[in-house]
Amino acid sequence: MKLWENIQKTPGYEPGEGAFVPEITPYLIEDGVVRGAVLVLPGGGYRLRADHEGEPVAKWLNSIGLSAFVVHYRVSPYQHPYPLLDAKRAIRLVRYHAQEWNIDPNRIGILGFSAGGHLAACASTHFDKGDPEASDPVERESSRPDISVLCYPVISFKQFTHEGSVSHLLGDHPTEALRRELSGELAVQPNTPPAFLWHTADDSAVPVENSLLYAGALSKHHIPFGLHVFPHGRHGLGLAEDVPDVSRWTSLCEEWLRTIGYLKE
Repeated sequence: MKLWENIQKTPGYEPGEGAFVPEITPYLIEDGVVRGAVLVLPGGGYRLRADHEGEPVAKWLNSIGLSAFVVHYRVSPYQHPYPLLDAKRAIRLVRYHAQEWNIDPNRIGILGFSAGGHLAACASTHFDKGDPEASDPVERESSRPDISVLCYPVISFKQFTHEGSVSHLLGDHPTEALRRELSGELAVQPNTPPAFLWHTADDSAVPVENSLLYAGALSKHHIPFGLHVFPHGRHGLGLAEDVPDVSRWTSLCEEWLRTIGYLKE
């Protein structure tokens, strides 16, 4: 499903052979029960979108009673602000169709891995209430996610960062102002949604300090969060089904979602 039904109205759209059109793939639970939903943002350093962090994660979310959507957001050669515009539009689109899809409009979350975690954190700190005067009814909806799940996320563009994500999103010589604006630990505000974070302590690609910085910012603003740091595990594990210790993150996340009332019986 295209994020903008009229492709020509997609911000930054450049017609031509091979032009990328951002879209979402729905994984709806169609049983007539009103449920929460989660939008999934695969990682890939803003260079690609990793398949193992998309559909398998959506199916896991279905298994715990949540509808899911994999977001095919723009990556390099597209740069900021287009990935963030795609993520915000995806949230608005799901909220707009909430009644049709049996989704609670107040339980629309976002989940991201690595650079997708950075995008999820940006969507959690750079949202808006929607434009009530917009001619496009989707744009009248809020882009604020109700919760976020951040899996070994890139958070900071100022310290402990993943420079590949920075260069693919912002180019080779980004301004310090832009680095600061897109550093999640510096953008948390009182109405940033609750978050569940997990990381491995020896992640050699995206240092664990990224999750620690974001959790510290949430704590400073008294925003509920869960944080789990596993002793060992490479970057990019996804569901981590082949790493028994780390694979527990899904059950820990499910428990956290129940605790905060997002996942209901």
